[in-house]
Amino acid sequence: MPRIESEAFYKNAIKKHGLTPQGVCWLSFAHQQIRFEMICNLLPESLAEFSLLDAGCGFGDFYSYLQNTNKVPKEYIGIDSLDTMCSIAKKRTEQKIIQTDITHTEIPVSDYVICSGAMNVLTPFETQLFVNNCYRASKKAFIFNVLCGEDESQTYNYLSKQKITQMARSLNVNRIELREEYLQGDITVGFFR
Repeated sequence: MPRIESEAFYKNAIKKHGLTPQGVCWLSFAHQQIRFEMICNLLPESLAEFSLLDAGCGFGDFYSYLQNTNKVPKEYIGIDSLDTMCSIAKKRTEQKIIQTDITHTEIPVSDYVICSGAMNVLTPFETQLFVNNCYRASKKAFIFNVLCGEDESQTYNYLSKQKITQMARSLNVNRIELREEYLQGDITVGFFR
């Protein structure tokens, strides 16, 4: 059971902030862009030969970021569990967008699977399922950012570096890369094959 009801949580954010980064519960446009940049730092310089799956794609903002940085993948697929997000992402990206709950469903295989912030409202058990499914669907790497720390929260999900390392071991990840100290309480992780 999630700590919060995701659909109501995000619908309220959209109602309050519209189709902005705050509408998908980012603190600001600048923070969202920093997190996207950190993910891109772990991706190849060019994605022209690679497929990319955006797990928890929200409004499709990561695809727009890739377009603006001339880093568009050969194929982009967005996935989100909320119908509202999928409808908006389809219109904004004109790419394939799938509505499904990644914690319970196998997802299409892609060279790279990324996730920016979508695990922040999952329970620890749901997070493990989400990470397992995303890593299994990646041919080259699963790259994600999450809230990092030992904090206990009734709303948000924090992962410690120790927990991240344990998850990687359980999946037999070949190589882990961590990026920290770009935003307080945030970490970007690469699980590479």
